[in-house]
Amino acid sequence: MITLAVCSAKGGVGKTSVVLGLASAALARGTSTLVVDLDPQADATSGLDVTAQRAHDAAAVLASPKRRVAEDAVAPSGWVDDHPGLLDVVSGSAASARRDSPDADEEELKALRRALRKLDDHDLALLDTPPSLNGLTRSAWRAADAVLVVSDASRFSVAAVDRTLREVRSLRSAPRVVGVVVNRFTQRSGEQRFRLEELRGLFGDLVLDPLPDRVAVPQSQGSGTPLHALRTRTARTLAAQFDTLLDRVLTGAGGTSPAP
Repeated sequence: MITLAVCSAKGGVGKTSVVLGLASAALARGTSTLVVDLDPQADATSGLDVTAQRAHDAAAVLASPKRRVAEDAVAPSGWVDDHPGLLDVVSGSAASARRDSPDADEEELKALRRALRKLDDHDLALLDTPPSLNGLTRSAWRAADAVLVVSDASRFSVAAVDRTLREVRSLRSAPRVVGVVVNRFTQRSGEQRFRLEELRGLFGDLVLDPLPDRVAVPQSQGSGTPLHALRTRTARTLAAQFDTLLDRVLTGAGGTSPAP
């Protein structure tokens, strides 16, 4: 199982939308996927239309990473109807906020990795993290094979990306950095074009092609359906970009964080 942590040090960049886009791309090609919703807001759980009730959630798994607890936390996404195993979710909850301390010890940070070892019957695991670099995100990094940093094209994005890459690189066994993806990009905005070039100048090839701001994203989320199920031209174009991004994750393409 390839495990990808999707993270950002800055809120409001559409990190969960990127997770949902990757999940849609994986579903479209039949790649068995587990989404672990570590964000206390649980937006990925909602976006994946999880209605099945389970005895445990992500907070319980982090508190007790035993096989029974982990397996009891897995629920099918509503995107797949009655086909568990194709797209499954470990649901998020507000209770996981208690695990998001900046001072979490090593045992706490290793809990997710231990749990995922017991849930390795998928091809891909997507870890949706909160918009911070505290305990939950650091737990995801320790469990992940790879990291995708989500940003926007704003003044404050440069410092957030730089901090994230430095923190990942400082880990003893650092996961591979797939890249930095600028989300909700508006080509006609001179300010956003300037910030995108600034990011490229600082981080080079780690900065991937930006994901445009398209109405297809709220349409898919509002209807509780995967992006790839929409038939509009803009939806198909954006879906193709997520296909390319998923290829990068699954084939091991991507670099490592640049030196400080």
